Parts: sequence; C-alpha cells; structure tokens
Amino acid sequence: MAETVQFDLVSPERRLASLLVEQVQIPGADGDMVAMAGHAPTITTLRPGVLRIEGPDGLAEYVVTGGFAEITATSISVLAESAIARADVTQAHIDGMVKAAADALENAKTTFKNEPGPVDDAAKLLADMVAVGDHIGLTAR
Repeated sequence: MAETVQFDLVSPERRLASLLVEQVQIPGADGDMVAMAGHAPTITTLRPGVLRIEGPDGLAEYVVTGGFAEITATSISVLAESAIARADVTQAHIDGMVKAAADALENAKTTFKNEPGPVDDAAKLLADMVAVGDHIGLTAR
C-alpha cells in the first residue's frame, strides 16, 4: 500500500473533503502537478480544472475554479474559490461558469483598451472554463 498524506479541500461555503490520500492531481496555474507524501513544501495557485484525489477509499474528483494549494511532506490543503464534486456538476453549472468568464472577458476588453495583460488573462479564464466542461463531457452552450 502506498504511503498516505492528510488532504483537506475547503471552499468558502464548506469543507468538501478531509481524508487520507495517496496522491492528489492539482490543476495548477503553471500546469498540472501531482502531490504525494514527502512532497517538497510548495504553494501554488489553481486554475479552473479537475482536482483528482486517489486514496485507500478510491478515486474522487472535484471541479475547481481557482484558489490555492499548500503542499507539505505530511499534508495537502486546497482552498478553492469554488469546488463541486464532479458527479454533481450539471450542464447549468458549466454554462454559468462559461457565461461568467465570457462576461469577464467582455468587461476586460472594454475596461483595458490597449492593455493586453488583463484581456489575455480573461481570455485564458474563458478557455479554461470551456476546457473543464469538455474534460467532464459537458460542452458549454
């Protein structure tokens, strides 16, 4: 049996998970990463994506839209802006997230004329939201 580490997933609304896990695949802003027991201390920001947890009790997945992950040798804590168990995500959730990201992009284009940074960030957020839907089989409408 693989070594386990304490994992906690918290959103502003509630604690979604607190259990021992073997590994966590984290959608980091700089790319996906896998955290396991003995990992070097790391703090990373999250991008929208699927957080995948593997442990003695099986596999669990959550759709997260941002936040932070703090990883130590003995624990992994994820503080998500929002998190929903993948099994609970509906077409309405995906459509709402994509619409909010599209609205943010339009607002950035209006507010930041000739400033590509914020507009690029908003366009990336929209692309990430669409990709999350595609990844879980719910294409945005």
